[in-house]
Amino acid sequence: MAKKPEKKQVETTGHSWDGIEEYNNPLPRWWLITTYLTIIWGIGYVIAYPAIPLINGATPGVLGYSSRAEVQADIDEVNARNAPLVARVNELELAAIAGDEEVGSFAINGGRAVFQTFCSQCHGSGAAGAPGYPNLLDNDWLWGGSVEDIHETISVGIRSEANLDTRFSQMPAFGEFLSKEEIGTLAQEVSAFSGINGAESTEDGALLFADNCSSCHAVDGTGDRFQGAPNLTDAIWLYGSDMATLNETISEARFGVMPAWSGRLSESQIRQASVYIHSLGGGE
Repeated sequence: MAKKPEKKQVETTGHSWDGIEEYNNPLPRWWLITTYLTIIWGIGYVIAYPAIPLINGATPGVLGYSSRAEVQADIDEVNARNAPLVARVNELELAAIAGDEEVGSFAINGGRAVFQTFCSQCHGSGAAGAPGYPNLLDNDWLWGGSVEDIHETISVGIRSEANLDTRFSQMPAFGEFLSKEEIGTLAQEVSAFSGINGAESTEDGALLFADNCSSCHAVDGTGDRFQGAPNLTDAIWLYGSDMATLNETISEARFGVMPAWSGRLSESQIRQASVYIHSLGGGE
């Protein structure tokens, strides 16, 4: 009976770990071919496309491809298609934009994009606002809530140092010349206008209000929206209506700032945002 040929012993690399030796088997041919192909492909990619980072950019590659240029080409194409609608948005009276079926739809959708990008950080994604940031869904609008007023406010901002035409009002910090007791009495009087905190008007409070607050907020507390003085008789309070917050507001005053978007956004973007915000149901 023929003997089976003896299996050839594979040489080892000579490495040994605790008596375990490593065989010196060659790598599979398919693995080597795949490795060489990926190296060749990598070299070709570096030559053809931007790849090697430099101080002020990267090597451009012989094909001159640029992802930024590709995106910009797409943006330019969209802008070219929208140009007639943008022109119509700029030409129409603000109040007439929403009534135009095609232009109105374009403006509201564009305004929504502008709002989500630049306004939602303060006013919230649903425009309901937050403490110190007005709710845009109600009808309590300082400086007016018509689409024209909204356009003006967005353009020039509120207490924005970057724009000389900005909406501006300044409430004094009464803590600088009234005592804590007087401020507490005044806070109670302000609460009494809307009936919050269970407060009732007092003779001393009425006198303090008449002397210090009525010139802006009116004798009956209904305010003057066009000089930025809030209505104190409703339930809408920008910073809060509890007694501690009212004492802080009267004592230290508030000075919220909204940036002027004219110069940052195009006229068309401001008009679209105005139409969109007005369409949410607030304002007039």
